This record gives sequence, C-alpha cells and structure tokens, in this order.
Amino acid sequence: MHARLAQAPVLPARLRNVLCLNDFASVAKRRLPAAMFAYVQGWAEDGAAHRRNLAALGARAFVPRVLVDIEQRDASTTLFGVEYASPFGIAPMGFSRMAAPHADELLAREAARAGVPFILSGASLTPLETVRAVGSTSWFQAYIPGDTKRIDPMLERIAAAGFETLVINVDTAVHGQHEFAEKRGFRSPVKPGMQLAWQALCRPSWCWRIVCASALAGRPLRFENMDASAGPPVFSRTLVRDIGRRGALNWTHVERIRQRWAGRIVLKGVMSAADALSAERLGIDGIIVSNHGGRQVDCAISSLDALEAIAARVSTLVVMYDGGVRRGSDVLKAIRCGARFVFVGRPLLMAAAAADAAGIAHALDLLKREVSTTMGLLGVNRIDEIAGLELHCNALS
Repeated sequence: MHARLAQAPVLPARLRNVLCLNDFASVAKRRLPAAMFAYVQGWAEDGAAHRRNLAALGARAFVPRVLVDIEQRDASTTLFGVEYASPFGIAPMGFSRMAAPHADELLAREAARAGVPFILSGASLTPLETVRAVGSTSWFQAYIPGDTKRIDPMLERIAAAGFETLVINVDTAVHGQHEFAEKRGFRSPVKPGMQLAWQALCRPSWCWRIVCASALAGRPLRFENMDASAGPPVFSRTLVRDIGRRGALNWTHVERIRQRWAGRIVLKGVMSAADALSAERLGIDGIIVSNHGGRQVDCAISSLDALEAIAARVSTLVVMYDGGVRRGSDVLKAIRCGARFVFVGRPLLMAAAAADAAGIAHALDLLKREVSTTMGLLGVNRIDEIAGLELHCNALS
C-alpha cells in the first residue's frame, strides 16, 4: 500500500459530513423555511413521476470490466464544439435567489470554475444580463409564450446579453399542481401570511440574508427574465399566477424562432420520440429529455425510459438528459442509455442553500469524483467507452 499527501479542501463545518449529493438536503433543511425547502425538494401531485426517475436509474446496473489499465481516465466531453471537464452540467432552476443569496451568479461562477455548463432559468430572480456577466455560462432557458409580439423582444434581449444557446422549455403549457409545496406555504406569487411569517422567524439567518439584504441592496425579489422586461414581484397578496399564453405555444412558433435565432436551440422537456423527430426535422440542435424532475406531469413515464426510446430513433439531434441524477453512476447510466450530456438540478440548489458558493463547489467536486471513480471501477478510460458496457435493467440492488 502506497500513501501520498493530498491537500484536502477546506469546507465549512456543516459540510464535513456531506459525502454525496443526497447529503445536502438535511443541511439545507436546517437553513431554509419549511415552505422554501418544500419547493426545492418538491414534486407535482403525489410525486409518482419523481419516484419513477429515481427508480429507473436504480433499476439499471452495469457489468464491470476488470484488468483494464484505467490510470489515464479522462471524463472530458465535447458538446456543441465546446469541451467540458465532465459530462454533466447544472440544470435551470427558478427561484434560486430564494434558496441562497446571489444563487444564480454563484451557480454560474462555480460552474465556470469546474469547467461545466450552467443553464440560467427564465424563472430566475436575477437579471440575465447580470448572470451572463459574472460567469461563462452561455445557456439561457426561456419560457416562451405563444405570442409572436412578445417572442421577438425576448429573443432580442437574450441575444444582446450574449447568450449563444437558447433552451426553450416545452413542458409547461399549464402550471403543474405542486400540492406538496403548497401545503407547506409555498405558492407563486408568494402570499405573505402568518404561516410564512412564523417560518421566517424560525430561520432568522435566511430572513436576513434573503429578504432584508435584497431590500437594502435595492435588488427586489421579482421575476426578472420571463419577458423582455422585468416581471412581477415574488411576494404579493393580490397577484395571481399567469404563465402568459404558454398554452398557445406550438411547432409553428418554434419553426419561426429557428429562423430568427442565430445560435443553437435546444428544446427541454421532450419525452416523445415523435416530438424528437419533429424537432430534428425543424433543424433544432438538441433536446433535453426531461419530465421536469417530476414537477409537471405526475403520470409521465420516467425520463430515462423516454431517453432510451428517443435515442433509438433520432440521427442528427444532440440528445441530453435531466431527471433524478444523484450519483456519478447515474450520469454514466444516462450516457449508456443514449444521452450525449446530463444535467443535474435539485441537488445543486440544495448545495447552494446549504453553504452558498462552498456548497456548490463541493457538490460539483463530489459528482466529478464519483464519475471518475465509477469509470475506473467499470474499466473504462473515456466517456465514449461507456457505450460498450453491458447494462442490465431490473437488476437487484
């Protein structure tokens, strides 16, 4: 046995027992009001689609290869001509500034340091121009309305900010039923009341860092990127949620956007092979196979099952994956099932809530390390070798 000295990262005390992505949730729960934690953790209706995502990944198992020299492992992956350090990135997440101060900027900055992409959400509470300036992210996920008069100014704003990849969310024609979060006090817009006031008093640090600091800094908590101009505030007693004619969005709008947008276009939320083929025919560059982490259609199949069906049918479309990823092995399973790249959402927001930038950096390091370790244990040196491994379904855990 040979030993060598290694410089251990200096972590906040609350992260010293955080050894995998799942461990961030318990730390975040102690720092967030119950309503906010329920939003980050939550799902639609009964959580069946969320559980299917986890179960589908758990049901797949590799057959490892042995006696392979794996000392030159390289997890780097090229996506749309850009080389990334690992085959995963950070998925778009709304309301991030409600989980941690400056969360959108922190996610962009730490993703850049780790050499992976970050997709800024249109439901974010930080102006997209600000996030584009602090990090190297060039991906923006837009909630496009089925209204040409509103689409064109939005595209102009996104392009002017310097974003190169436009991600169009296509699975939110109507807003899903988030009963889990609503029962704990989280709605959009958030209606102040005794329940939320008590929760805030129980988490005074969160109240000061999020609500008070935003007010003092003149950075209101409001939807900044849903349209060409800033939108409504997050907290309101009188406003009701209006998703802005997203129910009218259709393939005609997507075709027109393809003609006008000079950069790459990715559709996020595609679950049907027929829809993937339609995207391919329109010249869309890529899709992210995703059931929105189980936060929209609770009766949907798992994202991984959809991925396998889609990857078997398309030819030129870049197929990516999102849904239920908690381990480096999950990343590799999605790649084996046909994904070129994988995006991880909920655990990274838990990490931001747990310890701000340090939490995000630690989460990315953990996942990168797991990808590399699992590659070594499976007997592969490069990501493209994953396709040659046997993968069994419904294996006993």
